[in-house]
Amino acid sequence: MKVETKTLAKIGLAVFLTYLCIYYWPGISGMLVTVLTALVPLIIGCGIAYIVNLVMSLYEKVYFPKSQKAIVQKSRRIVCLLAAIVSLLAVITLIIIIVIPQLSSCVSLLFTKIPEALRMAVAEIDALEILPENIMSTLLSIDWNTIINEVLSKITTGITNIVGIVVQVVSSVVGGFLTAFLSIIFSVYLLYSKEQLGHQAKCAIKKVVKPNVYEKFEYILGLTNKTFRGYIIGQCTEAAILGILCGLGMWVLQMPYAAMISALIAFTSLVPIAGPYIGGAIAAFMIFTVSPIQALIFIVFIVVLQQIEGNLIYPKVVGTSVGLPAIWVLVAITVGGGLMGVVGMLLGVPIAAVIYKILKAKFSEVKE
Repeated sequence: MKVETKTLAKIGLAVFLTYLCIYYWPGISGMLVTVLTALVPLIIGCGIAYIVNLVMSLYEKVYFPKSQKAIVQKSRRIVCLLAAIVSLLAVITLIIIIVIPQLSSCVSLLFTKIPEALRMAVAEIDALEILPENIMSTLLSIDWNTIINEVLSKITTGITNIVGIVVQVVSSVVGGFLTAFLSIIFSVYLLYSKEQLGHQAKCAIKKVVKPNVYEKFEYILGLTNKTFRGYIIGQCTEAAILGILCGLGMWVLQMPYAAMISALIAFTSLVPIAGPYIGGAIAAFMIFTVSPIQALIFIVFIVVLQQIEGNLIYPKVVGTSVGLPAIWVLVAITVGGGLMGVVGMLLGVPIAAVIYKILKAKFSEVKE
């Protein structure tokens, strides 16, 4: 009787809370948005700490792991943490140095090629004789160079409220730097005291929840960490290999923008299935601005490289670290991209893999 009373009380409380959430949803949603906005630096800091910890753990394995000297044990954490941060900053800086100059030259070349491409398109339409003569004469008389220059001038000088936009940009930049600074400080603190903070969190959770609930929570947390760790390391390794092979192949074939395109292919390859095709399409368009023939050669080259990557590199490097069927990978990318854009596409696969593994284990228990 007491059990039934407690169950009814819990159901009644759940219904009452649901009613309050529905009735006062505008106020509750506003409060949630405010809280999440305030927690953004901490959330970003946790993400930074997780990524840096993957590199820091590698350094900790090679930084005199068997030494019992006090100076080595005291310096291991700070040395490995600084080495991980410097390594990641070096990689980001190298990518920026490679990409930005070639990207600017590609954009400038693209704007110089647009008028010529438009004139060629009009000439082809004229040769096909599919439009009336009055329309064709109007198209042939257009000075495309002047139109492109006018569009560019309107883009650069058509701003009506310069002061307001400058203030908005400055405030956004300052806010972004402040958020980044707080996130980095928080991530460094997390990494420096990760064992202590982890122990404190475990003790707090054990005091709040029952032992069986804690065991399930620990299992889900361990599974999530294992899946994300394997996915991130595998995808980054596979992307680096693919980017290097792409750069070498483009260098052998004497194609333009080899360094920038190889970096682009490596970055987009972090997104399974769709990423390589997106990067290949953008790269082919960039090469097309220089030479259509080379763009066609690049498409053939990237298709061959994708086949090698999909059948040889990916199974060996990433393997079954994610453990998610191909159809669910596609669903995870689609849903994640629709909800959170590029970040959702990157995180959708490991999140879906964790859910898939939990449901698979649950259903296997039910069958047994």
